[in-house]
Amino acid sequence: MPLWSGPAFDAEVMSLETPRLDLDATYRDVVASMRARGRILVAFSGGVDSGLVAKLARDALGDAALAVLADAESLPRHEFQEAVEEAREIGIPLKVLPVSELANDAYAANPSNRCYFCRKELGRSLRPLAEELGFGTIADGVNLSDLGDYRPGIQAMNEEGFWHPLVEHRLGKAEVRALARHLGLSFHAKPSNACLSSRIAYGEVITLEKLQRVDEAEAAVRALGFPVVRVRAHEGVARIEVPREDIPRITAPEVSEKVLAAVRGAGFVYVTVDLRGYRSGSMNEEL
Repeated sequence: MPLWSGPAFDAEVMSLETPRLDLDATYRDVVASMRARGRILVAFSGGVDSGLVAKLARDALGDAALAVLADAESLPRHEFQEAVEEAREIGIPLKVLPVSELANDAYAANPSNRCYFCRKELGRSLRPLAEELGFGTIADGVNLSDLGDYRPGIQAMNEEGFWHPLVEHRLGKAEVRALARHLGLSFHAKPSNACLSSRIAYGEVITLEKLQRVDEAEAAVRALGFPVVRVRAHEGVARIEVPREDIPRITAPEVSEKVLAAVRGAGFVYVTVDLRGYRSGSMNEEL
């Protein structure tokens, strides 16, 4: 059974049509560059991007490739489980590395460059592990499309010496999905994931309770038939984003009452639906 059977929904990746790219040649090129590097540790999140990198590393290196999943407070529980299942599908060994983002006060303060502190901590966790296990390269899933957005985390990964194979081989989001589909990965159409902290308005201190509230609220809305959902938290107000085509359904009285009860049950005081619909990284609009 596919790990993701719903729609792909990010604006920049709507099309699953094969872009103007020789997929077989690209595959061979990336695999060759990975073999040249030797043992590779993949910073694995369970998303399509790092999933493709893990697949390519597994094909290139076999057991000389390892996926490491950083299990932090901001990782949604369903994303954790999906990541485990995806690694199993790929056939790559998976190591779960417990980390605490909230232990870093700079991260918990939730500044606009929060992701910088997250990725610095990730690098500080992965580099000693890679050295201990004999991996000379840490590869991530940054792709060419990521470079056009506000991504302070990429700066941190550069400083920590991560390798971006998808960028090096000129793969944007559409190409990533096309190649993932070409290689038979069941999750090639899976929506982009993001940590739970990205749901909390910049400047509002992040706590474990708030992260769990968001996770519970999103799980409840998904259970009502909305597989693509973000619950953005603004000091006790839940701003729900779903794809625009789902707005009439979620605001229909018989459904909205269930959504209201579910989200309030998760601990929010007020519940709203954003009429602009889902936008990846919408918190960045405030910047």
